[in-house]
Amino acid sequence: MHDTPPEPSEQTRSVLYGAARDVVQARHVSGGVHFHSAQSAGPTPRLLPPGVPDFVNRTDDLQHLTAALAATTDARTPSAIVVIAGTAGVGKTSLALHWAHQVRDQFPHGQLYANLRGYDPGQPARPHDILERFLRALGVPHDDIPADTDTRTDLYRSLLAERRVLIVLDNAATVTDLRPLLPGTGECLTLITSRSRLSALVARDGARRLTLDVLADPDAVTLLQITTDGYRRGDDPQELTELARLCARLPLALRIAAERASRYPQHTLSDLIQDLRDESGLWELLATGDDDETSRVRSVFAWSYQALPADAAGLFRLLGLHPGADFCTNAAAALAAQSPNRTRSILDVLVGAHLIEQQARDRYQFHDLLRAYAADQVQHDEPVESRTRALLRVISWYLHSADNAIAASDYGRRRFELEALPDGVTAASFTTHEDALTWYEAERSNLVAATRAAHTAGLHQHAWQLPALLHHIYNFRHPFHEWFTTTEIGLASARAINDRRAEALLLYSLGKAYTQANRHHEGLEHLRQAIALHEHTADPADEAETLCGAGLACLRLRRLDEALELLHRALTIARQLRDRHQEAFATHLIGWALLELDQPAEALQHSQTAAETMRQLGNRASEIDVLVKQCDILRHLGRLDEARTVAQHTLTVASDTDDPVITAAAYIELGRIHQDLHEPDEALAAYQRATVLQRRLGNRGREATALDATGLAYHQLGRYAEAAEFHLHAATMQHELADPWLQAIALTHLGDALHAAGRTPEALESWNDAHHLLRPFDDPAARKLRNHISTAMTTS
Repeated sequence: MHDTPPEPSEQTRSVLYGAARDVVQARHVSGGVHFHSAQSAGPTPRLLPPGVPDFVNRTDDLQHLTAALAATTDARTPSAIVVIAGTAGVGKTSLALHWAHQVRDQFPHGQLYANLRGYDPGQPARPHDILERFLRALGVPHDDIPADTDTRTDLYRSLLAERRVLIVLDNAATVTDLRPLLPGTGECLTLITSRSRLSALVARDGARRLTLDVLADPDAVTLLQITTDGYRRGDDPQELTELARLCARLPLALRIAAERASRYPQHTLSDLIQDLRDESGLWELLATGDDDETSRVRSVFAWSYQALPADAAGLFRLLGLHPGADFCTNAAAALAAQSPNRTRSILDVLVGAHLIEQQARDRYQFHDLLRAYAADQVQHDEPVESRTRALLRVISWYLHSADNAIAASDYGRRRFELEALPDGVTAASFTTHEDALTWYEAERSNLVAATRAAHTAGLHQHAWQLPALLHHIYNFRHPFHEWFTTTEIGLASARAINDRRAEALLLYSLGKAYTQANRHHEGLEHLRQAIALHEHTADPADEAETLCGAGLACLRLRRLDEALELLHRALTIARQLRDRHQEAFATHLIGWALLELDQPAEALQHSQTAAETMRQLGNRASEIDVLVKQCDILRHLGRLDEARTVAQHTLTVASDTDDPVITAAAYIELGRIHQDLHEPDEALAAYQRATVLQRRLGNRGREATALDATGLAYHQLGRYAEAAEFHLHAATMQHELADPWLQAIALTHLGDALHAAGRTPEALESWNDAHHLLRPFDDPAARKLRNHISTAMTTS
């Protein structure tokens, strides 16, 4: 069998790559398949953080922003964009938020805000993740959010097309990171802050640029006076001017300096100025590569940091080790080996000193300059042994918390030992599936960052165990970017310590990731590598699981004999181990292979046995996975009423367990049952639901299957032109995914619809191409499809 599909004819290629995109789009297809209407009722997002208190002057800059509102009144034109550029700490975010709050009433459909962290010393925020947050704020349920970035952008722009929303994108570094977050057309206004001038955005997209300068001397002094009002009296205006100069008249530095002056009202301002002058001189010696403004603002950080109580200074610098951009109290407590209550009190001190920002009740973040400063200080002020222990504590906290989340969610079974938690660390614990998922969603980016930090620090056991644990969540939630990223890192760590079992586990996870992403050949290659390693690891439980994964990949590639051989090996091992779960899963997959080999009665016996075992074990997620395929088996046996009952039960359980993957698959099976019962309207409704879910899940292969099935329902309704459109789109997608089997099926159905519509020459072309694609396949289903095509071509 070929690994790549044969090329279609020139005529079909022209159709596939031209007309398909013009005729039908998955999110706007005829017959009612759609995603979210921009006019659908939904929440009004209010994501703006609070504006800074005591905002000073900037009158001309505010007027410049207000003038940009005039460009947001015509929904037919590109959305207006304003870039606020300027050096670090100059007050770009403060200006943007202050103005945004002033005009928010002019944006009745809400305000969106995201910190892109473009200049953060860690990893910048990914547009993919920001889009997920924005879509949720716009009312899209979590399980309805598409998996791939392009589709998320499409949905985001569709939702904004008829709305008037203010979007604030803070701390952007590159235009590339911005593009997926920009609306298409409409009455939206996008406000961007950046240290870069973002010239490409100005030249290509017509963005306006406002370059922010440091505060003028009077405004800088006014900010100091307002911020210290109520704490100090009678400070000399000339000394205030000198303090402002030492702060480079940068608002960030001015606020930190004013806070310290307020905290020590018994000290004269001249004493504080001398301290800061001395600190500035030191930074001029140590930071010769920095520009003058950066050197000065860092001297203010040092001046404020050295005035902190010892425990607050210690926590501040240890937070410079935290792998992610934001953090919760418990993660900070793990870093400091303190109780959460004590840590919360220290964090309050740091918030009061303007050294960290509180985002929500239990989440904090740094300004990127302050995070870089904390990372510098922990290297200078903390001994190597102390840094190593702190990093181990926080990464262990993420590892054990993830383990507890997986256990509470019942997503999988850990089969390796974790090192005990270090002293002074208590992992997060969960009592419900929902609590576990809420924690996972809040910490997703930090879990990726923790994996990367563990690998970089040489904590290789933690670096491979984190993705090995997260595999169980990823296998159900399908966040493919995170799945691939963490597992590749973990695999490198496993190889660094020559841990063959860990390497095999992660190769298995990568194989499953590729298989779930419809990249079956790559998946099978990784799974084969894992199987080869099991010869050295001598862990039969791992081997049985990996053999099942490889068997599944072979099933999807229609290598049925190879699949059966792998699955029977897995079944034998599982029985020897008395591992009832793995035995049931292997039995289920064998039933699937038997169905493809046109042995539905034997397939049903295997399916019923597997489902009963899963039921006895109390594993509802695995049970309904079996039942979806059982619907197909019952349908092939003509037991349609039973099949419908099973499908409806599966949908109910999938809804209860929050499993969109199974829900989408069950809707396809329900649609096929309705078609066999000659209920095309009901079938169409089921297929449309499946299409929407698969589109949102980002599974293009299964989306194409749902679209092809939708075409069959239209054919049964006698609406042949619409049927052809759906089959055409499905064939296009399957060609792009290099799946010759499913492309052949879609082209066969396309030929049937075109023939029914009286377009016989086009039908013959489609059937001919389908017949060509089927040449490598020699199983019963392929032979049946070829016979259908031959008969159709002969009689046409």
